Amino acid sequence: MTTIVVVRKGDEVAIAADSQTTFGDDHKLLSGYDRFHDKIFKLGDSLLAISGAAAHDLVLQNALKAQKTRDLTNRQGIFDTFRKLHPKLKDAFYMRPEEEEEDPYESSRMMVLIANPHGIFGVYPLREVYDFSRFWAIGSGRQFAMGAMYAAYDSELTARQIAELGVKAGAEFDVSSSLPMTVYTLTLAKES
Repeated sequence: MTTIVVVRKGDEVAIAADSQTTFGDDHKLLSGYDRFHDKIFKLGDSLLAISGAAAHDLVLQNALKAQKTRDLTNRQGIFDTFRKLHPKLKDAFYMRPEEEEEDPYESSRMMVLIANPHGIFGVYPLREVYDFSRFWAIGSGRQFAMGAMYAAYDSELTARQIAELGVKAGAEFDVSSSLPMTVYTLTLAKES
């Protein structure tokens, strides 16, 4: 799994991720062995990171780039983008949408965090979309990251520094997360 965080504070947003890839319960790929260990990718003015199967990384990048129209600027736009993306994930990339029989909708089987000049957002497997006001984390190290960011948020630290603390906490205590981390920051657009 992983530790991926987003933070919004002042006029800055940050997204950060650890660099370990884990296969099952007993195999890990550390950054020194992986030429492409950065879990964050750029799409237009957005930065995205995925938690779930390692295969989701290239699949989501290619599927989003192939979309003729996409909107990652607000909750509704992100929902529409991922709703239109779901059938393509099944048809063109052979995603298996089955998870729990009781699920009300087919699953996209991934969690995605998005940071851009419009804010920080999360997309969950049933295409639930959240517009976060302060910070959030996904992956197996998320509880540790959330606790560290909660403890630091009201301090003088920047969004970037809080994001770094979150990933460091995840890497320290979660067996499926390791340093080094990657971290990116953006400036929020002025609200009109």
